[in-house]
Amino acid sequence: MTSQSPVLHSGIVKQILSGDAVVIRGQPHGGPPKERTICLSNITAPRLARRANPKETKDEPYAWEAREYLRKRLIGREVTFTVEYTVPGTNREYGCIYLGTDGNKENMTECLISEGLVEVRRGGLKPTDEGQQKLVQLEETAKSSGRGKWSNDSVNDHIRNITWIIDNPRNFVDSHHNKPIDAVIEHVRDGCTVRAFLLPSFEYVTVMLSGIKAPMFKMEGDQQVPEEFAEEAKYFTESRLLQRDVKIILEGASNQNFLGTVLHPKGNITELLLNEGFARCVDWSMGVVTSGTEKYRGAEKRAKEKRLRIWRDYKPSGVAIDAKNKSFTAKVVEIVNGDAMFVKSSDGTIKKIFLASIRPPRLASENNENAPPNIMKDSNRRVRPLYDIPYMFEAREFMRKKLIGKKVSVQIDYIQPASGNFPEKTCATVTSGNINVAETLVSKGLAYVIRYRQDDDQRSSHYDELLSAESRAQKKGLGVHSKKEPPIHRVADLSGDVAKSKQFLPFLQRAGRSEAVVEFVASGSRLRLFIPRETCLITFLISGIDCPRGSRPAPGGGPQIPSDPYGEEALMFTKELCIQREVEVEVETIDKGGNFIGWLYVDSTNLSIALVEEGLAKVHFTAERSSHYKALVEAETKARDIKKNIWSTYEEPKQEQVVEEPLERKINYRNVVVTEVMNDLKFYGQYVENGPQLVEMMEQLRKDLESNPPVPGSYTPRKGDLCAAKFSLDNQWYRAKIEKVVNGKGSVLYIDYGNREEVPLTMMTALPPYFQSISAKATLFALACLTPPDDGDARQEAVDALNHEILGKQMVVNSEYKANGIDYVTCLLGESQEDVGLSLISDGLVLAELRKEKRLNKLVATYKNAQEKAKSARQNLWRYGDFTEDDAREFG
Repeated sequence: MTSQSPVLHSGIVKQILSGDAVVIRGQPHGGPPKERTICLSNITAPRLARRANPKETKDEPYAWEAREYLRKRLIGREVTFTVEYTVPGTNREYGCIYLGTDGNKENMTECLISEGLVEVRRGGLKPTDEGQQKLVQLEETAKSSGRGKWSNDSVNDHIRNITWIIDNPRNFVDSHHNKPIDAVIEHVRDGCTVRAFLLPSFEYVTVMLSGIKAPMFKMEGDQQVPEEFAEEAKYFTESRLLQRDVKIILEGASNQNFLGTVLHPKGNITELLLNEGFARCVDWSMGVVTSGTEKYRGAEKRAKEKRLRIWRDYKPSGVAIDAKNKSFTAKVVEIVNGDAMFVKSSDGTIKKIFLASIRPPRLASENNENAPPNIMKDSNRRVRPLYDIPYMFEAREFMRKKLIGKKVSVQIDYIQPASGNFPEKTCATVTSGNINVAETLVSKGLAYVIRYRQDDDQRSSHYDELLSAESRAQKKGLGVHSKKEPPIHRVADLSGDVAKSKQFLPFLQRAGRSEAVVEFVASGSRLRLFIPRETCLITFLISGIDCPRGSRPAPGGGPQIPSDPYGEEALMFTKELCIQREVEVEVETIDKGGNFIGWLYVDSTNLSIALVEEGLAKVHFTAERSSHYKALVEAETKARDIKKNIWSTYEEPKQEQVVEEPLERKINYRNVVVTEVMNDLKFYGQYVENGPQLVEMMEQLRKDLESNPPVPGSYTPRKGDLCAAKFSLDNQWYRAKIEKVVNGKGSVLYIDYGNREEVPLTMMTALPPYFQSISAKATLFALACLTPPDDGDARQEAVDALNHEILGKQMVVNSEYKANGIDYVTCLLGESQEDVGLSLISDGLVLAELRKEKRLNKLVATYKNAQEKAKSARQNLWRYGDFTEDDAREFG
């Protein structure tokens, strides 16, 4: 051994290795701190127990007490020390350690001897050295006083019974019920992993801090390579926790390691690590954290904003949300399956809100072994998600019963951008009475929590509570986490199935008022209901009213049929009043389509009466035989009196009065193209303004029939039906009305052009439903104030002249009067504005009609004068004189 002069050094005590060995971190001027292991000279301390490496040992008596004495006195404190000698090859230095200031220093060697915790090694003591002889005296005093190891206590009472390995970590965690346990940190592996003795039972545990991950040390070959900031994070934790008295809350287990929270008297080390940017939150263990997750996320957020350490290159993700619209109160109007809802805000706006960070139960797939077992993808029948996906119905029903019609608080967490065929989604935390709806769903096993990439900030503001709720549900085996067979909902869908509807009708009629849930509202008076008692879905039509319909798809896939006036308002009224509400229905009958007809009550309110009262429906004559007829009439009268909605333009019928005929004709010329002239001088014309619509309709009709060509022989024409027929001259499809069917041919009228022909039945087919609802584009006209001649030849001359004059030409017409549904018009032709009727009269081809209406006096007089001139000129009809004289009395 080599002797060294006793030079006084200083440093901070990092670790107590045993009752006679201390690790001191020096504080040199500049450069990194240097650690030195100082062994107290001239004494021998009892050896502490060691784990099996290679052989397990036990404590020597009082070994723990000696270590603890130094730990409690020295850890984290500044000391001075001298080095007397160094053992070559061990880096261990022997000397004395002093605690306190220069005037009041305590020699730790002497203190340990006085407490009877160590023995003096007398072999190397010098009789002439007063300091060494003092150690012998102190030991003798301790022996005589019976202190420490010199007492009469049983040595077994001073040997720890250490549990190095916990057999069942999960049960061990549960047995402590998340209560703080006294502990001493024995080792810091990295910034978020420590080893500790639990007191007073001395279980040796490895604890990973719940909810976070710090940079680690990775093995590359035989070398341990630190990740960036790993050494700094370890030093941060070590300098605050190593061999400190702490409390540990055990919260979970991962293999033989424990997940937990370490509480130092000065704070939670997890929160401190996050706040300084030495760690990040991790979802997989955040779910077990018993408290403080909001603080963890907040600390991480502050570190991100400051770009501290591991966050120095951090860039926020997601779409910015306007602060004004981030939080609001709204009323829930509809639940969409198990993860979304429609809410109505105070300004009347309806928004679709998705519950943030959760997804509802789904169908099983080969790619997701953890998904609930249910309907396979290769099933041939149509999947109805609400009833066929296990627990989807339960999730929807839970939300429906708790939220429909209720006020909720909405806090938007993030907006998921549109992707592919999926639109943009607004994701939010929805609370009702301070209860987080998503958390409740997850805790009941009725939804899954979405797992995100670690750098994805787009998640619920209460994401950790969701993870905790899911962990509890998994532990209890609830809902989608249950290993039992999932519930099955066998629901009969009667919509459009006439045979099935007739089977169920007697049961629903006898039941009187039946409870139902409104699943869908198609229009103000047409709803889709689920009847729990009969486990069936029906289409239900409201009795006693005539309600306008909203816009809807055309049958056969045609363009959208526009809404009737106030149809959309009626739809919204019924929807807001009824959708997903529990209602009562009285079924009266069914229609030919298998739809049920009857009365519906919402909270004792008769929907038929409510619609009529709002001016969104009229009383139908079928209500007369109902007990509700009087109430319906009163409601209609009230709405009509205040001119509400459909009654807004209603005018009370006035008593018939003798009104003087207007003295002047009303002139309102409209452009018409003549398409066909009839043998009785009537003609068909198309209003020019309808031309573009007609062209578009013809193109669409032919396109539809080309894409779905008719099967020959599949159509059976009937008189009066509308059909599609091929015109013989151009072999194109046109709309036609069947007037007669004889000998394999049909006589048809082309309703958009007015011409007729016989068409082979093979050149006719059914007209798609959408095109049947469009009015005919050819209008039948007759010339006003004139009469065709009775003589056939003379009439044909008039027809030929009219045909030559107007067929295929554009002219303007003015309606003068109507008779038998036909418009009688005056026609002005060409730039000359020549009156066609006047021209025919002037040419002596037709007779002027003596109309009695005062407003037509001038027109009749003009025609009469023209007729007199034609008569004088012996034009055509008048070539043999005035043939009308045959009406004189002398000819009978």
